[in-house]
Amino acid sequence: MEFRTRKLIKPEDLNAGKTLFGGQLLKWIDEEAAIYAMCQLNNRKVTTKFMSEINFISPALLGDVIEIGIETIKVGITSITFKCEARVKDSEKAIIKIDKIVFVNLDDKGRPKPHNK
Repeated sequence: MEFRTRKLIKPEDLNAGKTLFGGQLLKWIDEEAAIYAMCQLNNRKVTTKFMSEINFISPALLGDVIEIGIETIKVGITSITFKCEARVKDSEKAIIKIDKIVFVNLDDKGRPKPHNK
């Protein structure tokens, strides 16, 4: 898995327990996966269809730099499926793993469209 995106954990990214808010991390992951899908499918019109069980493994703290990695695991007719991991850069300790994120290629009317990949 290649880790291409990095984020710095800032005060506004923390939850009440002073660790990285899971919703913020999921937002970053969904955005990174969408950009990756757009690049793989050569289409800016894609949508998140499915995310499998999300496994939060360990926390990230204020000042940590995290890395988000995405890897293609399946290519369908209108879809592309990834797995994802986010980790603390310095320790390489996993924060979260998602086994399956599915994106669908869309036409101009927002309907699934074959991507021919």
